[in-house]
Amino acid sequence: MSTFMMRDTRISLAVALMPLLILFFFVACEKDKDTDPSTGTGFQPTPYELEIPFGFPTRLNVPDDNPMTVEGIELGRYLFYDGRISGRTHPDSMMSCATCHIQENSFECGINHPVYEGGHPFGVTGIHTPHMMLPLINLVWNTSGFLWNGSVRPGNPDGSRRNIEDLVWMGIVAPHEMNSDTNRAKALIQQTPGYPELFEKAFGSDNVTVDRMGKAIAQFIRTFVSADAKFDKYMRGELQLSPSELNGYVLFTTEEGADCFHCHGGFGNPLFTTNLFYNNGKDSVFNDPRDRYAVTGDPNDKGAYKATTLRNIELTGPYMHDGRFESLEEVIDFYSHHLVWSPQVDPLMHHINNGGTQLTATEKADLAAFIRTLRDETFLNNPEYSKPGTFPDGKE
Repeated sequence: MSTFMMRDTRISLAVALMPLLILFFFVACEKDKDTDPSTGTGFQPTPYELEIPFGFPTRLNVPDDNPMTVEGIELGRYLFYDGRISGRTHPDSMMSCATCHIQENSFECGINHPVYEGGHPFGVTGIHTPHMMLPLINLVWNTSGFLWNGSVRPGNPDGSRRNIEDLVWMGIVAPHEMNSDTNRAKALIQQTPGYPELFEKAFGSDNVTVDRMGKAIAQFIRTFVSADAKFDKYMRGELQLSPSELNGYVLFTTEEGADCFHCHGGFGNPLFTTNLFYNNGKDSVFNDPRDRYAVTGDPNDKGAYKATTLRNIELTGPYMHDGRFESLEEVIDFYSHHLVWSPQVDPLMHHINNGGTQLTATEKADLAAFIRTLRDETFLNNPEYSKPGTFPDGKE
């Protein structure tokens, strides 16, 4: 057979087989696509629909790369309460998120918790945290940054501390928290029976990574919604406030009264925080290396810290970033009589020139009565937020 005839035969064969080769190519691609969770097909976790309460904002802090799912939240609940995420198994050295973030105290320690020995909470090493704790409550609506100074925030220039997800690995490695390392933590969870299967259901792979651990715990925390306090029921028309509570509400929402609403919301802001940062007149000298100024570099932010939510606030003392006030009454007295002027004090502190709002004893009591209407027993006792009866390996 001539060279030309052989070449023509090969060409004819290739042309004839081309449809089969194309079909094989697409079938192979589809197979890879179905087994690769990154493609988004063949892996279908159950979407979790967060119910937005009456009057609450519709803008949510849910990253595109970590949508809330039933499976992710289930995994996150286990991890949130499992002391083995510290990479340890000895009972005296295990530590979980829930060690300090206690549901009955609005996912904060509470002033009577042993970890407040010496005035600040501490981790497994006994090293105290630089600031007081912040409660984990309604964080799905916080889009302006986390921690007292907002150093964990979307668009963070270092790219590594952007959202709730990143607070997990930070807690694992922080000397004043778990004082561990991420490799040890993920290795222990990987070898714990039951967890690989849960990771498979939540993320399409049984491979445990710290990134996935953070995503699961963040999904769980985003379900922590407080919207059923006495005040919420009043706003829904289900009950009435007492005269003292109503007067406290008027004081709370007027500049001539206690002037709380600018920073802590109230009417039209059911979160009871703007999630922004203010110098609220505590001091005139600023040397804290972790204030808002440390994040922004703006001299006007010296001494500025996040305005915390007032929901369940009676349970989350001591108060302020440094815990200088032990009771709610002390805080009200400070804003009434002991404000300290400085060039950095926020313009919203309208009563700074008078040293405070100068509330009377009766007005202080009324304001405290109103603030206590923000206590949400439904949130504090919600079984969906509580510790699971057993962990994936059957241990309690």
